[in-house]
Amino acid sequence: MKKGSLCALIMCAAIISSLSACSAGDAPEVTSPAVTSAGKMTVTDNETVTDNETVTDKVTTAADLFGDDYDPFADDYDPYGGAAALPDTASSPAAKQTENTSKSSSSKKDTKKKDEDKKKNEDKDDKKDKKDTKKSSSGIELGLSAANSWENGSDKFVQLDAVINNTSDSTMNGWTVVIPASKSVSVEQYWNCEVSVKNGKLTCTPVNWNHDIESGGNGTFGVILKNAGDIDIGSAKITSGSLTASGSEDVKMNNNNNNNNNNDNGNNGSAPDPKRRTDFPKPDTNDWLSVKGTSIVDSSGKKVWLTGVNWFGYNTGTNTFDGLWTCDLNSSLDAIADHGFNLLRVPISAELIKNWSEGKYPTANFNQATNSYLVGMNSLEIFDYVVDVCRADGIKIMIDIHSAETDASGHMQPMWYTGKISEKDYLNALGWIAKRYRNDDTIIAYDLKNEPHGKANESPRAKWDNSKDADNWKYTAEKAAAKVLSANPNVLIMVEGIEIYPKDIKKNGHFTSQNMGDYHCTWWGGNLRGVKDNPVDLGKYQNKLVYSPHDYGPTVYKQPWFEGKYTFQSLYKDAWYDNWFYIKDKGIAPLLIGEWGGFMTEPNITWMTYMRKLIKDNKLNHTFWCFNSNSGDTGGLVKDDFTTWDKEKYEFVKEVLWQQNGKFVGLDHKIPLGDNGITLTEAKSAE
Repeated sequence: MKKGSLCALIMCAAIISSLSACSAGDAPEVTSPAVTSAGKMTVTDNETVTDNETVTDKVTTAADLFGDDYDPFADDYDPYGGAAALPDTASSPAAKQTENTSKSSSSKKDTKKKDEDKKKNEDKDDKKDKKDTKKSSSGIELGLSAANSWENGSDKFVQLDAVINNTSDSTMNGWTVVIPASKSVSVEQYWNCEVSVKNGKLTCTPVNWNHDIESGGNGTFGVILKNAGDIDIGSAKITSGSLTASGSEDVKMNNNNNNNNNNDNGNNGSAPDPKRRTDFPKPDTNDWLSVKGTSIVDSSGKKVWLTGVNWFGYNTGTNTFDGLWTCDLNSSLDAIADHGFNLLRVPISAELIKNWSEGKYPTANFNQATNSYLVGMNSLEIFDYVVDVCRADGIKIMIDIHSAETDASGHMQPMWYTGKISEKDYLNALGWIAKRYRNDDTIIAYDLKNEPHGKANESPRAKWDNSKDADNWKYTAEKAAAKVLSANPNVLIMVEGIEIYPKDIKKNGHFTSQNMGDYHCTWWGGNLRGVKDNPVDLGKYQNKLVYSPHDYGPTVYKQPWFEGKYTFQSLYKDAWYDNWFYIKDKGIAPLLIGEWGGFMTEPNITWMTYMRKLIKDNKLNHTFWCFNSNSGDTGGLVKDDFTTWDKEKYEFVKEVLWQQNGKFVGLDHKIPLGDNGITLTEAKSAE
């Protein structure tokens, strides 16, 4: 959202009618000051809080770093320079007058010259066609470019970006790229590949996600070299089976959509940051989980407890985690692991994944001084790096399709599709990312769609019945799960609820009534009453299904069950049991509360204490909302600098993190969780 726009006023009006279906038109009651949220919205007394504005005291904020005009969600956001549009002098009146005068005086010459140039261009195009045919006739192409270079004392550095195109009719099964360089060359950094150096020759081989390149597809990788000398790109070679080709600067991605934003932004002149981690364990496939009754278990049948946290930003337009404008990515992920969160729920947009799948890489916005080791990587490569760091730290990941479009307010849209992102786009995005990481059990789960919702009189709105209608979330969830599981049959599938459900199935089973009085209603994504009448059917993959409601307290919205002096038992009876807890109680499936949390003040703390009791007593899986400080109506586990932890809130949540003998329990069998954790192999079953 841009400052000064009408969006804030519109969204404030929208939130009054959409945060709860149970209070018809009452404004949300907010008693605590808040910062804005990319995941929620808050209205304070007589004040609208818009994106990137705060009403709390700050320690270090993005505005402090980048100035008052900072707007991380703006289309033209570029705090480091280099991406601003140049003045369109050619379209100015003076420029046009000069252009027209020039055209008039040279029109006769131009006519003759055009005829001559036409034949030359035809000959040139013919030669180019022959060259392109020759270039791709081998069935493989290697593009190499020096994206950046700099000096540090007597040492010289160069960044090489590479693209591999498969122009053959079959899938490439592995590849090897050899690049000649000086005998003094050393490798400083690398991504999307493995690298070895011998006698001045670099040998690059794939990592698991770009090992196989389908016909018509491509793969990318990159290296930063120290004292490489003059590299002859034409002497570089790629081989894959019987296919071979030489390197070329002319080769681009064969989908003609090479939007690789490398985030250079004028950082030449500084040496690569040694903080960039490279000592990652190789991806493994030993940690897949499945469902047994109402429990989640590992391959040996040991019960596990997923106790995680949310960190949003991949859905907002930042195209990486929010907060990297001030905090360090490595340190933040390390801290999440060290504090005992074994699962990271990553909200992301279907649009961003779609872009990645098409070879488009929207710029990841981050503080390049604090996170200098990310410079040179596009947004997908940074995400790959996140996966690598999480693997090394013993953290597992759950992908959450938080919105269809990339937008800080995208979660406000009720459906999994919009006018811009179709259902097909949404399904294909899920399939693409599931396939990309199918050989890496760091990503163990997919939350198919965040908070489908909508009221009885709204269009579109999500429903839950036995139809094949386009607005039936239950049916769409089955299709989405099939898309994911066909690419990777090992991952868990999280299915959230909707907002409303008919009170009388016989009369209104297909949601035909537009009268809100005919429906039970609760939080967006929290209404799973439909499971009783029409459970999700994943066929042979039913042992991968987990239901995932969301639940919040009165600072987000004053629901009817918060009126008067509510108790644990009244909440259980009036809200939790019929909306979703019966799923566990009746032995239908496990539950994972995908979002819960809030401020450590009344009127929220009483509700949050009761919710923690429900989680603890029943070993409910959960991912706390959230790590971010910029969640307006809940706050976060860290303060405004995204580095200092809120000790009071963390100690509160710590009580429902999986621990044994004073150690946090991770979900990896080999890699312990952070500095104070143990592996799943060392742990006892979570009973």
